[in-house]
Amino acid sequence: MRYLIYGVGAVGLGLASFITETGQPVDIITRQETAAALREGGIIRTGLFGSHATPPGLLQAFTRIEDVGEAPYTHILFCTKSYDLAEAAKNVASRRDLLERILDGRLSVVLTQNGWGNAETCSAFFPDQRIFNARVITGFIKTAPNRVDITVHADAVTMGSLFGAPPDSLETLCRTIREGGLPCRVTVEIERDLWAKMLYNCALNPLGAIFGVPYGVLGEWDYTRYIMEGIVREIFEVMAGAGYRTHWERPGEYLKIFYEKLLPATAGHESSTLQDIRRQSRTEIEALNGAVVRLGEGLGVSVPVNAVIYRMLRFLEERNMGLKPSY
Repeated sequence: MRYLIYGVGAVGLGLASFITETGQPVDIITRQETAAALREGGIIRTGLFGSHATPPGLLQAFTRIEDVGEAPYTHILFCTKSYDLAEAAKNVASRRDLLERILDGRLSVVLTQNGWGNAETCSAFFPDQRIFNARVITGFIKTAPNRVDITVHADAVTMGSLFGAPPDSLETLCRTIREGGLPCRVTVEIERDLWAKMLYNCALNPLGAIFGVPYGVLGEWDYTRYIMEGIVREIFEVMAGAGYRTHWERPGEYLKIFYEKLLPATAGHESSTLQDIRRQSRTEIEALNGAVVRLGEGLGVSVPVNAVIYRMLRFLEERNMGLKPSY
């Protein structure tokens, strides 16, 4: 097997470290600063699951898709932010050799982004039957260009198809990640897993960023609980209207698990959205609460709590980035 990881933020670094822990080489496409750090020092992983150092010899780091050799990749893991996914997919599709491997079924595309709508983004470039989604609910924090810290772990990584494709081609990838130390499995219920993560991320990520607090603090106050519960109820209404399913039939069933299991297990984690705000960079809010708002509008389902939170985060994001007001 040979793997290409496109984009190594926190999740990309983390997954690369688990793959290479088995001795498997990984090729990476990333920014110049990160590529230089990887070539010199490999990957340093700390936190949960122990410390591990990936030697530079197991990595090849590139800054452009044009520089990647004609390696017989079996999987491309897109670990960019959701807003960069379309450009990354377009770049990969521009490589005839890679596109041919995807078209004839020798190469699978795996998406690790937060939010909803990422598979549809890639459908403009690749056949639906070669596109797979991964649900990652482990907390990775990038502490330096080639260093990643794992702060929380709520459940195994799951991978599957939203388009009904057999997940057989994912078995070797999941086994490699699992043998590297991170629980990972194939599923035929990836839609349910992704919407479970949407419930979790939409409730916690924007509020954690707006108030500058870790997840656990949001569960300690009635004020923030009220907001999170409103977000969750609206998402269930949107799912019902769109015909999507998750692992719980009603909001109350999910919220019981959320407060009793999910939130305590990740109480100390600061969301990727908060990390983005602190870096004064763009967030993935469009693929999270923004996606809920757009789905609600299309269905005629009112989602006022999600709409307000989405707009609050967009204000915070754009002001931090130095953008000018719209009017």
